[in-house]
Amino acid sequence: MNILIRKAERKDCARLLELIQELAQFEKAPQEVTVTLSHFEESGFGEKPVWWAFVAEVDGVVEAFALYYIRYSTWKGQRMYLEDILVTEKMRGKNIGTLLFNRLIEEAKEKKLHGMVWQVLNWNKPAIEFYKKYNADFDDEWINCSITF
Repeated sequence: MNILIRKAERKDCARLLELIQELAQFEKAPQEVTVTLSHFEESGFGEKPVWWAFVAEVDGVVEAFALYYIRYSTWKGQRMYLEDILVTEKMRGKNIGTLLFNRLIEEAKEKKLHGMVWQVLNWNKPAIEFYKKYNADFDDEWINCSITF
């Protein structure tokens, strides 16, 4: 098995959307994915990108991704926000998630960011156990809020 971790390219967007749909299925919310391919491509590879990603190719096929953006904390400064990380079901348990997560940490340090933040569903025990290996802090104090337009 040949695993390559690399920066995502525009040509990966259709596959990334397939993986995002797989993630939404896993999170029991497939109807929530409403982004179009053109909007997704423009947002990542247009004139002013707002997201970046790494992909994991296994024998030439993208089987995992980690998508992030930069957020600003008035308390901490610039931080990487990990929006999504997914390894396809058939590729889990093969160290691919670790390779991607380590690459994210490396990227954050290269960009001199002041940390990385993300969310995890409280019922996603395998992900929680994965993040514990990194001595992640889990915050039970804040409530997620959003408005959709």
